[in-house]
Amino acid sequence: MNRIYFDHAATTPIDPAVAETMTEAMLRYTGNPSSIHNEGRTARAAVERARKTVADSLGASIGEIFFTSGGTESNNMALKCAVRDLGVRRIISSPLEHHAVLHVLDRLRDEGSVEVEHVKLDDKGRVDMEDLQRLLQESDKKTLVSLMYANNEIGTMLNMEAVGELCKSHGALFHSDTVQTIGYFPIQLSELNVSFMTGSAHKFYGPNGVGFIYINADNIVKPYIDGGAQERNMRGGTENIAGIIGMAKALEIAQQEMDSRREKIEEVRQYLRESLEAAFEDIEFNGDPDGGHYKVLSVSFPPSPKADMLLLSLDIAGISVSGGSACSSGADAGSHVIAALKGDSPRKTIRFSFSHHNTREEVDTVIAKLQEILPVKAAAEG
Repeated sequence: MNRIYFDHAATTPIDPAVAETMTEAMLRYTGNPSSIHNEGRTARAAVERARKTVADSLGASIGEIFFTSGGTESNNMALKCAVRDLGVRRIISSPLEHHAVLHVLDRLRDEGSVEVEHVKLDDKGRVDMEDLQRLLQESDKKTLVSLMYANNEIGTMLNMEAVGELCKSHGALFHSDTVQTIGYFPIQLSELNVSFMTGSAHKFYGPNGVGFIYINADNIVKPYIDGGAQERNMRGGTENIAGIIGMAKALEIAQQEMDSRREKIEEVRQYLRESLEAAFEDIEFNGDPDGGHYKVLSVSFPPSPKADMLLLSLDIAGISVSGGSACSSGADAGSHVIAALKGDSPRKTIRFSFSHHNTREEVDTVIAKLQEILPVKAAAEG
């Protein structure tokens, strides 16, 4: 049985061209990038070429890109270094952020390092810009705003330019978790007021375990991981050469194919949305389905006897979806994002997240399986 994978917000399959590039890199670059001999210099040059690829794709300078193990490390680095090294004593965020941000904020607050405040959101999860301005105005403490570009569970987008300008006008730093948007939307950091930005390769068909952080050159922070002079003294530890090269290749391909990929994804997503509305009563879509991230569709089904086991039933049928973030979906622990927006609702949420590899035929199979599990519209019966 060929499985159907609709969980690309959790992770994406590695692109074959990326895997090939990484295999070549593992065989070719045998030296340590910190060594001064020929093998080391050759490996260092390859890492720096990859850094330039990432920087150029984002409109950043090479001195502002640092390689990490992924989005979680990058978010930890941005937030903790801003507090430790830049004097941040107050962070404005939202309850819809990824746990890689929320749990860091909890720790910083519990340690007494910062005050944490949440900006108001509307029913689609969009930031109330007037409330953000109010929060920025009401304190003289050094403040950082941490808001994600696209929510990983419901796809709601942030106006990066507007938030950046608001932070600039109030002397606040701005950190954004952009893990879900790198490779899907054009980003030109030279045109945005962003202090820290994070990315992870496995979200755009690159390898697991490698990512990056953008640190604006105006922000001078100390190493987050001590142990060596790697990454220009910013992160101790021998670089993951093949992973870094693979990430650069994946981002290069994503940039080149961005428009064609988006067109394919939007077609499949819209077809699923229309098919769900045609087949089932009382369907709701969480977040901003018309203006959010085009690869995410969060669907709310009404309570029914079999709805509680929906994730497991679909998995058994060969269909991979999630109830929310991959951090909790393995145990089906529920979504903190949906809970923050909807409260303790008896409805069942399924997140479908798409790739340019998905097809309308896969959607038809998913709808047919859902019709075996859930109550359907009378007109759709039989």
